[in-house]
Amino acid sequence: MSMFGGSQAPREHFPYELSDDEWRAKLTPEQYHVLRGHGTERPGSCALNYEKRPGTFSCAGCDQPLFRNLTKFESGTGWPSFNEPLEGAVGTTEDRKFGMIRTEVHCANCGGHLGHVFPDGPPPTGLRYCINGVAMNFEPAA
Repeated sequence: MSMFGGSQAPREHFPYELSDDEWRAKLTPEQYHVLRGHGTERPGSCALNYEKRPGTFSCAGCDQPLFRNLTKFESGTGWPSFNEPLEGAVGTTEDRKFGMIRTEVHCANCGGHLGHVFPDGPPPTGLRYCINGVAMNFEPAA
């Protein structure tokens, strides 16, 4: 268990797995770059950053529910930000790329890279899950 409450599962073993060819066929090039290549979308480039309706954000790779809209907040970063994931929905790993130490957030079901979590969010958790919008889908509440 990491300091942010996610599991630290080995990156190569997840319940939902596809071959690289299957991932490329399923995802758009931008989704593949982020989810499978640990990329980052341009800030402010995804409509989900502005989504305010009640509903659930899920992984664009495997459809696992990740965040409720009730936990979304405006962080001013240009990426959708949440203060709490759904229980068991995400895992975390240490990311030492680019000369920084950050905590990467991935989907606990397929291992897709979602973004990073930082300890500068609002109450009650004090966490900011900074998530690439292209890595998610949104399902409005009925």
